[in-house]
Amino acid sequence: MVPLYSQAGNARSEVLSDSLRTPQTQNLLANLKKMPEQGFMFGHHDDPLYGIGWDGDENRSDVKSVCGDYPAVMSFDLGHIELGGDKSLDNVPFNRIRKEIIAQYNRGGMSALSWHLDNPATGKDAWDVSDTTVVASIVSGGLNHEKFLGWLDAVAAFINSLQTESGVKVPVLFRPWHEHTGSWFWWGEKGCTPEQYKALWRMTYNRLQERNVHNVLYAYSPGSGYATCAEYLEKYPGDDIIDLLGFDCYQFDREQYIQQMDKALTILEQVGRAHNKPIAITETGFETIPDSVWWTQTLLPVISRYPISYVLVWRNARERKNHYYAPYPGQVSATDFVRFYKMPQTLFVKDLKHLYD
Repeated sequence: MVPLYSQAGNARSEVLSDSLRTPQTQNLLANLKKMPEQGFMFGHHDDPLYGIGWDGDENRSDVKSVCGDYPAVMSFDLGHIELGGDKSLDNVPFNRIRKEIIAQYNRGGMSALSWHLDNPATGKDAWDVSDTTVVASIVSGGLNHEKFLGWLDAVAAFINSLQTESGVKVPVLFRPWHEHTGSWFWWGEKGCTPEQYKALWRMTYNRLQERNVHNVLYAYSPGSGYATCAEYLEKYPGDDIIDLLGFDCYQFDREQYIQQMDKALTILEQVGRAHNKPIAITETGFETIPDSVWWTQTLLPVISRYPISYVLVWRNARERKNHYYAPYPGQVSATDFVRFYKMPQTLFVKDLKHLYD
């Protein structure tokens, strides 16, 4: 059993970027660093919200339906919270996301947040890269700066609202501005200079601090195409802001995927040790998982060689055919996933011990 939120003896001796962090959040960071001693947590995006053939059912999960256990990590997206509506870009009520984050905390697991926010300059979605001056327009002095501060306030209000019935603020991992080394998001490689990207991160962090958000850890998460430690850190905003280092990488060709994961993880392990940060595979997967033994013969062998705190696969879309990354009952890799689940190094909710104090 891993005491994910335990009163770790060295938790309060950590040098923290946020001196007002809640004890639970401090302990989460300390235990993410120690997680590789036990294994790595398995995660799934939007796991309890919908799946293959269902949408919105209570207490349901494709992962749980296959192996009898919830993922140790669940991630959710805040896209469209900036617009003031009641539903996310994936048409999920934010009230439901809040409920599931609290439920995951109560069962002993961890939640992470991504943010596929709209383009504040054009009004189109996160993938609109038609204007390369968007980041410049929202950092200090930019045309959209005040507007964007309001968007950050919406994120802050949501994270501050994550409270249990007893008033404990639920700690979450926040992973904005991800995959910035590609050019498919407006904050990506062609959308800003390293200095502008760092300023975007610092503005995000400072605004949440100003809004008394102290139940959050921050994750830096580029794509996997970096070849050196220096390349990985090219736009790194700083140790005083970032708590966890990760990357995103998906399989298209098996051999290429294995080589890419090995290279990315080798570098990530070096950077993590140098900066005293836990590391994770923040997004990965093989769409539709057509390989019946993918979990134990491709994913597990490569990632088990590295001291990661967690690995997370993307969502099982209910509105897009053949867009899923975790098995469901009857799926070709489901039996192998049960083998993966039973491996001693793979950690799911039942392998974690959740302490409130």
